Amino acid sequence: MRLAVIADIHGNCLALDAVLADIARRGVRDIVNLGDVASGPMRPRETVERVIAAGIPTVRGNHDRWVAEGTTGGSDAFARDRLDAAQRAWLGALPVTLAPAPGLLAFHARPDDDNAYLLEEVADGRMRPSPAAVVAARLPPLQATLLLCGHSHLPGLLTLPNGTMVLNPGSVGCPGYLDDTDPAHVCEAGSPFARYAIAEIADGRLTGCEMLAIPYDHEAAAAEAEAAGRPSWAHALRTGRMPG
Repeated sequence: MRLAVIADIHGNCLALDAVLADIARRGVRDIVNLGDVASGPMRPRETVERVIAAGIPTVRGNHDRWVAEGTTGGSDAFARDRLDAAQRAWLGALPVTLAPAPGLLAFHARPDDDNAYLLEEVADGRMRPSPAAVVAARLPPLQATLLLCGHSHLPGLLTLPNGTMVLNPGSVGCPGYLDDTDPAHVCEAGSPFARYAIAEIADGRLTGCEMLAIPYDHEAAAAEAEAAGRPSWAHALRTGRMPG
């Protein structure tokens, strides 16, 4: 089985279109989306429409939940104001986990927490990889042999002490962000490319993986963020880094 793994589109429809075109060009038919579909100052409505129209199995991310709940501002409010009631309800009703194939478990951040890093930790205001034993301790008991997660926007692939593998494909549409919740930190992918992964799977185990970085018209996406009054988003979209 070849499975395209996408995550963290964040309303960047231009990046999503480039990734979906690349997936089709490579002849991959199966896709799973690890959440955070719409929240971002670009094209949330069009992004949701694309995902629904393509019938892509999708788990609910923390921003999907917040957009549906209507309790947060910023990019969540931007998206919420541009989605109709049915689209907001669709985001809120997305499942927390999916099993796209035997032995696989897909979720946004952790299986039991949609807003906690799994593969990374914060140190000195930045993200760094966590040791495999620490990652394993963050997980509840699971039967899956391949775990698919997003949330951090950083591509990663790690084998845990028990042989389970964890794959984060990186972010389709948001290569850098500032999280000012304690401990405040920045996350930077380091380039403006759209990220995703293609997993080769046999008998529930990962036999190979391509971690892909796809060019797209990131300048146009940055211009949309600027027009929405979000210069830090525009800087991240252009460079893969945060200002300053």
